[in-house]
Amino acid sequence: MRIDEAREVRTTCPYCGVGCGVLAKVAADGEITVRGDPDHPANFGRLCSKGSALAETTDLEGRLLHPEIHRRRTGWDEALDLVASTFSQTIAEHGPNAVALYVSGQLLTEDYYVANKLMKGFIGSANIDTNSRLCMASSVAGHRRAFGSDTVPGNYEDLELADLIVLVGSNLAWCHPVLYQRIAAAREKRPEMKVVLIDPRRTMTSDIADMHLAIAPDGDVALFTGLLAYLGQHNALDRTYITAHTTGFGQALFAASVLDLAGIAAATALGEDELVRFYSLFAATAKTVTVYSQGVNQSSSGTDKVNAIINCHLATGRIGKPGAGPFSVTGQPNAMGGREVGGMANMLAAHMEIENPEHRNRVQRFWNAPAVAEKPGLKAVEMFEAVADGRIKALWIMATNPVDSMPDADAVEAAIKACPFVVVSDVLGETDTVRHAHVRLPAAAWGEKDGTVTNSERRISRQRAFLATPGEARPDWWIIAEVAKRMGFGEAFLHLSPADIFAEHAALSGFENDSARDFDIGAYADVDAETYEELAPFQWPAPSQATPLWSAGHLPRKGGDRLSSRPSLISNAARGEPAPKLPISPLAGEMAGRPEGGAQAESEKDLGVQARRASLTTRFFANGSFYTPDRKARFIAIRPAAQTRTSPDYPLVLNTGRVRDHWHTMTRTGRSPRLSQHMAEPFVEIHPSDAQHFGIGDAEIVRVSTAHGEVLVRALVTARQRQGSVFVPMHWTDQFSARARVDALVAPTTDAISGQPASKNVAARIERFAATAFGFAVLAERPASIDADYWSLARSPAGWRLEIALQDSRDWTGLAAALLGMEGETLAYHDIAGGHHRFARFAGNRLVGALYLAPTPVAVSRGWAVEQLGADHADRQARLAIVAGRPGGNSVDRGAIVCACFGVGANQIAEAVRGGCTSVAAIGAVLHAGTNCGSCRAEIKTIIDGRRLQAAE
Repeated sequence: MRIDEAREVRTTCPYCGVGCGVLAKVAADGEITVRGDPDHPANFGRLCSKGSALAETTDLEGRLLHPEIHRRRTGWDEALDLVASTFSQTIAEHGPNAVALYVSGQLLTEDYYVANKLMKGFIGSANIDTNSRLCMASSVAGHRRAFGSDTVPGNYEDLELADLIVLVGSNLAWCHPVLYQRIAAAREKRPEMKVVLIDPRRTMTSDIADMHLAIAPDGDVALFTGLLAYLGQHNALDRTYITAHTTGFGQALFAASVLDLAGIAAATALGEDELVRFYSLFAATAKTVTVYSQGVNQSSSGTDKVNAIINCHLATGRIGKPGAGPFSVTGQPNAMGGREVGGMANMLAAHMEIENPEHRNRVQRFWNAPAVAEKPGLKAVEMFEAVADGRIKALWIMATNPVDSMPDADAVEAAIKACPFVVVSDVLGETDTVRHAHVRLPAAAWGEKDGTVTNSERRISRQRAFLATPGEARPDWWIIAEVAKRMGFGEAFLHLSPADIFAEHAALSGFENDSARDFDIGAYADVDAETYEELAPFQWPAPSQATPLWSAGHLPRKGGDRLSSRPSLISNAARGEPAPKLPISPLAGEMAGRPEGGAQAESEKDLGVQARRASLTTRFFANGSFYTPDRKARFIAIRPAAQTRTSPDYPLVLNTGRVRDHWHTMTRTGRSPRLSQHMAEPFVEIHPSDAQHFGIGDAEIVRVSTAHGEVLVRALVTARQRQGSVFVPMHWTDQFSARARVDALVAPTTDAISGQPASKNVAARIERFAATAFGFAVLAERPASIDADYWSLARSPAGWRLEIALQDSRDWTGLAAALLGMEGETLAYHDIAGGHHRFARFAGNRLVGALYLAPTPVAVSRGWAVEQLGADHADRQARLAIVAGRPGGNSVDRGAIVCACFGVGANQIAEAVRGGCTSVAAIGAVLHAGTNCGSCRAEIKTIIDGRRLQAAE
C-alpha cells in the first residue's frame, strides 16, 4: 500500500472511549473525507459531530514538523542524544525517581507499551503516569477492590438489552453520543425500557430520561449505599449469588444502613418520594445496567462511589449477564489500552500488580529487564508537586497538555517552567504546555499513526495510517525506543514496527497466565505484519490456549452475515477496485441489540440462548470466577460522609466538564470550523435565581473565582443548571481565550485511593465583570495579538470569529485598525452618544474583517456575519448590511448553530416549527438536523417545546 494513492482505510476515531470505526477516504487530489464504518461493532456506521468533522482537523497548520532545542530547529540525532544523555545523567546523579514520564490516553497501545517498559523495566522507576488519571482512575481502583482486577464486566450490547439504564454522572448525549443513540434506538423498539439520569445538572441527556434525580454534588455514595440498604430491607437480594461468589456482604450492608431515608434525602438533596421511586424501580428490574462516568470518577470519594454502585450489582447478581452490570465508560480513545499495558504509576504491565513480587518477577523475566520498579510511582498530582519542589528534575510529557488539564493548573505551569529539563512530544508547535519545553519532538498525528486502541467494552481496534507523515514527525513508539537505545537499553527496544510491539504485548498478557489474570490476548502473540495489517476489531480475553473470539481477519458474525473471501482493509480507489467486503449484517447501520456470537433473537427464548452463549465469551463474572485469591468478589463497606466545601467567601459549587462539539483542550477540535460554531466561547452556566442574586445578566461577562485562581467567561443563564452550582467547560486555553483555563481554579484535592482529582465539587464565587464595552468581530486572518480584558477566538469556514469585552474605554478606530489591518477600504458607523461603533474593511470584493462594538453584549447576526468572510461583495450598496450586522432582503440568518453535522441553526428550526414541523423526526425530514450523530436532538426538542409554549400563550 502506498500512502500517496487514492484509497479508503478502516481506522478508529481518536476522540472518546466509544471507539467508533471510521472509514477515511483520500481522493487522488488529496481531499479527505470520513464516514462511519458500518461494520464496526462499536458504532455500526454512526459517528458523532466530532468524528464526522475529523477531515477538518488533518491540515498542517501549526504542526510541529521538526525537532527543536530551545526553539532552535535541529536534527533527530542531536535531539534524541540530548534527551537520552540528560535523563541518564539525572538518574546517575539523583536516582531513577528524579525523572518522570507523563503520558496520555491519546497514545496508541504500542506507544504506551514501550514507554511503560522503558520506565518501569529499565529506568527502574514507576514515575510514569497519564492524563487518564484525571478521568478513570477511580473506576480502576473500584474494579480492583471489588473484582481483584481492572475488569469491565459487560459490553455495549447490554445497553440495548437492559430494561433499566441508570446513568450516573454521565452526559451521554454530549460526551458519548453514539452510545446515547444506541440506547435511543433500542428504546424506540422497546418503549418499556426505562432510563434514570442521576446528575446535578439537567443535561441534554435528560431528554431520554424517565426520571431525573438532580442529586447534590457528591451525593452518590449516600444514594447507592441507601439503595443497598433498601435492597436488603425489601428482600431484593440474590442470596445465592452473594453466598457463592462474594465476601463481605454483611459488613457492607451494616455500613450502608447508617442513614435512614430521611438522612439519605438530606445527603442527596432529593425528595424521599424520588428516592423510593428510584429504589423500587431498581429493585424490581433484573436487567439493569448502571453507566457511570466523570461525575462519579472525578471526586474525592470517587472510588467509594464506584464500589457503592458495584455493591448493588453484586447484591442482586446483576453482573456479567446480558443487559445487566456496572459499566464505566471512558473519556479517551485509549485509556483502556493504557490500563492494559500498565501505563499508570500504580500498575504493572498486562494487568499485573506492581506491589506483587511474583508479578514483578514475571515481568522482569519476560522483558529480561535489569530491575523492575518495586513500588508505585507518583500519581499525576503528586508528580507535578514533585516537579515543583525539585524532586523530579527531568520530565517528558507526551501527547497531553497538563498546563490546562491538571488541577491547580497555574501551579503546574509554574512547576514546568522551573523544571531543569522538560521534553514535550506533540503534534503542535504551540500549546500552553509545549511553550515551556526545552526539547520539542514532533510526533505523528491521527491519520499518520499506526497501532491499536481499546474502547470501553474491551474491544481492540486498529488505527491505521492513511496520510504520509509530514516533515520529520515520527511515531511516539519510535521516539521512545530511540531514546531507550541511546540510554544503553538497545537490545530490549529493537522493535521494527507496531506489529512487533503488539505481538510482544500480546505475548506478555498470556505469559504464565493460565486464566489467573483477566487480560489475556495471547492468541495474538504470533501476529505478523500481514495479519496485524488485517486485524479486525476483537474483544478480550482471547487466550492463547483457545481459539480467538474470531479470527484476526474477520469480524464476529451475526445471523445472516455474508462473508467474502479474506478481505483487505484498504482499497485502491485509484485503480477502481471495489471497497472491501467485510461481514454485512441485515441490521448493519441500525443501533440494535445484537448478541455476540449469534443471530438477532426472534423470541425471548432465543434471546436467552444467545445471551448465555454471549456471556461465555464477552462478559465476565456471571458465574463468579473473580480475580481475587479466593476467586470471590469483595463487597466494600462504605459509610456515606458529608462533603461540604462551600463557605461564606465561596458560596457556590463549581462543576467542570465537556461540551458537545469540543474535546479536551481543543488541540484538535479547535481546528475545525464546524465544531467551533455550536459553543464559540467559554461560558458559565448559572441558575436564574443565582444570576439574579449576584446581579448577573445573560451574556454578560462573569468572573468565576476560587481560592486557586479566576477566569472570565460568558454568562449562560439557564434553569438546566442546579441552583447553588455553576458549570464551566474545561476546553478553553490561552490559545483560544484570554483567561479561561478553568482547571486553574480546581484544587489539587484527590481521592485518597485512586489519586484522581476532584474536578466537579470546587468552592467558588461569581461576580459580574464591569465591562464598559463589548465587541464581536469576524476576521479573515488570526490576529497576532488581542488587546482586551476578555477575548475568545474561534475558527470559522473562511477565517475567525472573535468576542471581546473591555473594562476601560479605548480608541475604537485604533482597536479596529489593530484587528482589521490598515489596508483596503473601510466602512464605519459611530453613535458616540450611545457608544455603538461598527467597522467593515474590504480588500477588493473580499471582506477582510468587521468589528461591532456596543456598551452591552453585541446584538448582531453572528452566524450570518461569519458567512460574509467567504462571500463576494462586489455590490457596494449591499456592503451596508455588513455594517448593520444583519442580512437584508432575502438573505437567510440561520441563527446559532444547533446541528453541527449539517450546519442547521436555531432560526431555521424555529421557522420549520412555525411551518408545521412539530417533532424532531419532522425537523430531520425537512432540514436533516439530528439525522447524523443525533447529539443535537435534545436541543431541537427544546426549540420545538419553546415554540409550542409561545403558541399556547
